[in-house]
Amino acid sequence: MTLTAHQPGYLPWLGLFHKMGLANEFVLFDGVQYEPKGFDNRNRIRSGEGWMWLTVPVLRKGHRNIPIEEIEVNETLPWRRKHWKAISSTYSGAPFFSRYADFLEAAYAREWKTLVELNEYLLRWLVGELGLQVTLRRASSLGLEGSGSERVLDMCVKTGAQAYIFGKHGRSYADLDAFIDAGVEVFFQDYNHPKYAQVHGEPFVADLSVIDLLFNHGESSLDIIMSGNLRSLYPK
Repeated sequence: MTLTAHQPGYLPWLGLFHKMGLANEFVLFDGVQYEPKGFDNRNRIRSGEGWMWLTVPVLRKGHRNIPIEEIEVNETLPWRRKHWKAISSTYSGAPFFSRYADFLEAAYAREWKTLVELNEYLLRWLVGELGLQVTLRRASSLGLEGSGSERVLDMCVKTGAQAYIFGKHGRSYADLDAFIDAGVEVFFQDYNHPKYAQVHGEPFVADLSVIDLLFNHGESSLDIIMSGNLRSLYPK
């Protein structure tokens, strides 16, 4: 069994789904600290002028002392209406907008208590629409111990993983000897971002939310995500 993990981000970029495509299981690291100005509560979409942020407002008081799973969405602000307006106005002319519009419109009509609840809900939908065959679970359900590389290895042991996929930054902190001793094979992702047709034309804008790809290419999206990249860890 091959495992990978990441903290629950908002409408993630293509590279995260490439990692999922190489794994059997994916763990949401919901016990890590919230990162202001990271991708926990924001991501980018394509606009006529280039790109724009979609940012979910959160209640940040005391955020340095609580895990991301306890970060609450600030529903006193009209962010849901603004996000859906931005998405619909930006992508209404995209070839596959109508395929995904009803779900997203309904998602933005709901109130959300926590950021992780929102992010997990959207992530599970995105995994299904892309056709990924990967099991999702939360790290908080595993009773993990340690930090950094030690915590990742504990996660592998508790899920029965024989292999783990780190992101490219994993090289800076992974304790490879410990993984070897535990019998867990280690891989590091090095994602090559594909170029694809976007509704607003050239120049191409990379590193956007995966919804940009879905609206433009529909059922071909997973093939595009994997194109030019490793498609399997173990040759058949």
